[in-house]
Amino acid sequence: MKAAQLTQYNKRNISLTLTQVEKPQVPTDHVLVKVTAAGVNPLDNMISRGEVKLITPYRLPLTAGNEMVGVVETVGTHVNQFAAGDRVFARLPLDHIGAFAEYVSVHASALAKVPDYLTDVEAAAVPLTALTIVQALNLMNAQAGNTIFISGGTGGVGAMAIPIAKAKGLTVITNGSADNKERVLALGVDRFIDYKSEDYTTTVKDVDYVLDTLGGDEMEKQMSIMKNGGHLVSLRGMPNGAFARRMKLPAWKQALFSLAGRKVDKLASRYGITYDFIFVEAHGGQLQDIADLFTQLKIKPSIDTVFPFEKVNDALDKVANSRSRGKTVLSF
Repeated sequence: MKAAQLTQYNKRNISLTLTQVEKPQVPTDHVLVKVTAAGVNPLDNMISRGEVKLITPYRLPLTAGNEMVGVVETVGTHVNQFAAGDRVFARLPLDHIGAFAEYVSVHASALAKVPDYLTDVEAAAVPLTALTIVQALNLMNAQAGNTIFISGGTGGVGAMAIPIAKAKGLTVITNGSADNKERVLALGVDRFIDYKSEDYTTTVKDVDYVLDTLGGDEMEKQMSIMKNGGHLVSLRGMPNGAFARRMKLPAWKQALFSLAGRKVDKLASRYGITYDFIFVEAHGGQLQDIADLFTQLKIKPSIDTVFPFEKVNDALDKVANSRSRGKTVLSF
């Protein structure tokens, strides 16, 4: 079968190699899926650059790709919740990725059934981002009636985070370019801030939670608008000791991440809040709950560009170097 593989880590070259590999075997607790579409994410490029080796060390060559949608072809003998012909999707387990291929063998616990109203391309945009949002809200212990600020909410993450946060009863504030205001308001956001004309650090205060999608200098700005006792979860910040312990990493890695994250932990302490970094994990049960919510609310993911599988490197380049109004997807 055809697959896109990472053959060496390279900070300056994120290109994958299209090659032929053997069709995967199907262990007793796995499902063989014929891939029809795959989401393309910043995480894919981070892996290629070697930026997540401390979290998940991969052996190369590695078939790349973290999320996919497809049709079940074969089920393992211990799998009874899926059958041949089911349309399924997944954020693949951290230690067993490989969505950029014609077939992938997936542990059944990572899979969920795709809502009927979504196309394959739309469905491929859901698992990784939606699970990130749900796991972040769970980490925050977000309670209905409280307020969340989602930084840079006009991109693909915001388009998913806003309706999920609203469905959980949160008041949602976000910022971004005014060009996207109407689209974001249509998602249900309670307050939109044009970052060019309004400084949110002077007009927003007493926020309970922050979902940080930007990292860098924006992080302290976001901390400054929070209530004492608030909780910030970052997708782009520095992993810290709490993250390493939550991921059950070896003791030496826990010590290393505790040291690396000390600065941001001290910053959070100064503002009287809790800081966490999140690295999304596979979870078929959570994804099925998301699918059910999507079916109820008829949420449509925002799609930016669809590339044929053979143009995988163009898709990765777009994710790395272009502004996006939604998800980049590969179609098989």
